[in-house]
Amino acid sequence: MSSISVIPVSTKAQQKAFVHFVWDHYQGDPNWVPPLVHNVKELLNYKKHPFYDDAECQTFLAMDGDKVVGRIAAIIDHNHNRHHDELRGMFGFFESIDDQDVANALFDAAKKWFSDKGIGLMRGPANPSQNYEWGMLVEGFHSPPTFLMTYNKPYYDKLVLGYGFEQSQDLYSYNAPVEMLENLDPKLLFVATEATKRFNVDVRPVSKKEFAKDVGIFLKIYNSALQAQWGFTPMSEGELSSTATNLKFLIATEMTSVAEVDGKAVGIVFGLLDYNPLIKKINGKLYPFGWLRLLWGRKKLKRVRLMSTNVSPEYQRWGLGIVLMARMVPEVLKWGIDEGEFSWVLESNKLSRGTLERSGLTSDKTFRIYDYTPS
Repeated sequence: MSSISVIPVSTKAQQKAFVHFVWDHYQGDPNWVPPLVHNVKELLNYKKHPFYDDAECQTFLAMDGDKVVGRIAAIIDHNHNRHHDELRGMFGFFESIDDQDVANALFDAAKKWFSDKGIGLMRGPANPSQNYEWGMLVEGFHSPPTFLMTYNKPYYDKLVLGYGFEQSQDLYSYNAPVEMLENLDPKLLFVATEATKRFNVDVRPVSKKEFAKDVGIFLKIYNSALQAQWGFTPMSEGELSSTATNLKFLIATEMTSVAEVDGKAVGIVFGLLDYNPLIKKINGKLYPFGWLRLLWGRKKLKRVRLMSTNVSPEYQRWGLGIVLMARMVPEVLKWGIDEGEFSWVLESNKLSRGTLERSGLTSDKTFRIYDYTPS
């Protein structure tokens, strides 16, 4: 496409065009779910967000004349680069028509922006980091995404590889029909029972009255539990506080568990109801009344995403993850949940994948992270 141009976003009108491009781009796709506009603006640094206390972002639009045909965000996560002792830029929020020239122009713009700051390595998609929405869907286009999981056009993998990126790591989601949760494998049930006895574990839901305290517990366990995970970057207190504030009214504490040993929290799991069917109805607009429709409609939701099961390192191989899940099962059944989704799980996380697959679960969606190394 010879008439393509890429412009850095600098005005409110361009920011609006960047955010709203996806409505036209996915028009008619029954599986697409609109983003929550307010949240996207924060994660793009169009509105204040604590992630950008230690990060930078520049967004770009690909134009064919006056028509938007693609977009990309170039992100420098200084926290990630310090933690991994590297200079790497992240690309995110990538969208493009099915045209390699358009994709190339977008990646060129991001690469130059990084290069001007002394950065050559690229990774993505990160929206805006591993601690938020991560990865590009490459398998599993048969159904809509669950809440806070990515969705994209099937040809994106071709465009990214066509530019010169290489597959770096895959992420999997596992679908769990409720009857599989109800009938836990006897071997896993034995592990859960023995772990409870061995450590005298007490398990409870997240407290509504002391929500802030339990959020702090989550941060401590999350940042310690995932230290060895590929690509992990610790989440800051400000980031977690912002995320908790945004999600507090959406969290059903029935879908959470905290494991304590001798009064000390050593494991926590958060399940989030799949709000996407309701988000489609409000077209991604929380205000002025969209959030009320989410609250009023949540009792009818029949799917839950098990998005974060974290256990302190010294307890990780003793089955406490199963203990955490076992507490939730009766409440999940009482709610009327039909199915759950464990997502996402890194291909290199053999412990979690092994536990899920021994339970009889199979991956039904695959997401991909790509790396680019300049020649």
